[in-house]
Amino acid sequence: MANSDDRKQDIIDKDLYEEIPEEELLEILQEEKRKSREKEREERDRPKRPFPKWPFWLIAAAMMFNVIALLPNTFSIPAINFLITSSKLSANEEISSYKPAVVVIEAGNSRGTGFSITADGKILTNHHVIEDERRILAAYPDDGLFKAEVIASYPDIDLAVLQVEGEGLPHLELAESSRFTEEEHFYFIGNPLRFQGIANEGEIIGYTQLRDWEERVLMLKAPVYRGNSGSPVINEAGKVIGVVFATLDHEEHGKVGLAVPIEYYYEKQ
Repeated sequence: MANSDDRKQDIIDKDLYEEIPEEELLEILQEEKRKSREKEREERDRPKRPFPKWPFWLIAAAMMFNVIALLPNTFSIPAINFLITSSKLSANEEISSYKPAVVVIEAGNSRGTGFSITADGKILTNHHVIEDERRILAAYPDDGLFKAEVIASYPDIDLAVLQVEGEGLPHLELAESSRFTEEEHFYFIGNPLRFQGIANEGEIIGYTQLRDWEERVLMLKAPVYRGNSGSPVINEAGKVIGVVFATLDHEEHGKVGLAVPIEYYYEKQ
C-alpha cells in the first residue's frame, strides 16, 4: 500500500481502554456467563467421550475473579470477550501446547510478551519492550522466572533477541517465511492488559507500508491489546510467521494489529 501524508500513524500499545459504567460491565459479565452455560448444555447433549469439567470451571472462575478485580478501572468491552475466546481455545490441546513457550517480559516499567525459540533459552520479543532497560526478566508459565540478557536488538524492525540460562525449555518453531493465503486464519498468545497466557485468533488481511518503515509489515484482523507486543503469530501448521508489535487505525479496515514478518528476523542473522 502506498504511503500518504494523511495516513493515520501506527499506535504502539496506546489508547486501548475505553470507559464504561460498572453496572454495564456487570451486565456484560452476566450475559457472557449465560452464553457459556448454554454452550456447555449444548456440548453436554452431544454424544462424545466423557471429559472432566472441573478444569474448565477452574479457569472460568479464575478469569471471572480477575475481571471483577478490574471493575474500578477502565476496561474495554471487547477485552471481556477475549477471556471467553481464550478459555475455548485453551481447551484445544495443540493451542495449549504453545503456551509454555510464551513468556512475560518485565523490563523496568515496561511489560510485554516474548516467546522462546530454542531449548537453551533464546527469546524473541520487541525492541520497544526492552529498550534502554538493563534489568530484564522473563517468566515462563511452567519453568519460572529468569534473568534475561539482550544479545541482539534491531530497532529498525522492532525486534530484540534475549538469552536466559536454561536447558530443555519449551520453544516454538519458526516458519521459513511469513507466506500466507488471503484471509488466512492464525493464533496468537500473549499477556494483554493485566492477564497472562491469553490465546486469541484472527485473520491476516495482507501487507501494509508504514510511514516510518522501509519494509512492509503484516496487517492483522485481530483483537490486539496493550501487553500483546512480542506475541507470536502462529499459523495453522503451528509455526511462527510473525511477531506482533503495534496497532494501526487504518482508514479502510479500522483498528488492526501489526506484525513483523519472520523473514526480517532471518535477514538480520
